[in-house]
Amino acid sequence: QVQLVESGGGSVQAGESLRLSCAASGDSYSWYYMGWFRQAPGKVREGVAAIGSTGGTVYADSVKDRLTISRDNAKTTLYLQMNSLKPEDTAMYYCAADRIGWLLRPNYKYWGQGTQVTVSS
Repeated sequence: QVQLVESGGGSVQAGESLRLSCAASGDSYSWYYMGWFRQAPGKVREGVAAIGSTGGTVYADSVKDRLTISRDNAKTTLYLQMNSLKPEDTAMYYCAADRIGWLLRPNYKYWGQGTQVTVSS
């Protein structure tokens, strides 16, 4: 069992940055694959970035070069650094965890409650 709590969302202007955090507790965090997903109103949940237990990463094409996923296994925390934000990045952002490497597919077993990111032009 893993419990996930996101933080760091907010309202920013286009071009600004945010860093999201996802604090994990419960099972051995370092063994888990982790991902960041987002869901805008009326749209399906999409994967934006994922990271493996040894640090390998994958990104959606729409966010590549602007978002960076990282993890601190000692702090059992997942991060998403978001730079050059655009209005189309506006969504609820969720972190997810699983022992299976789902990459950007929303099949993860454990999910946080989400943190809202709003980008205005």
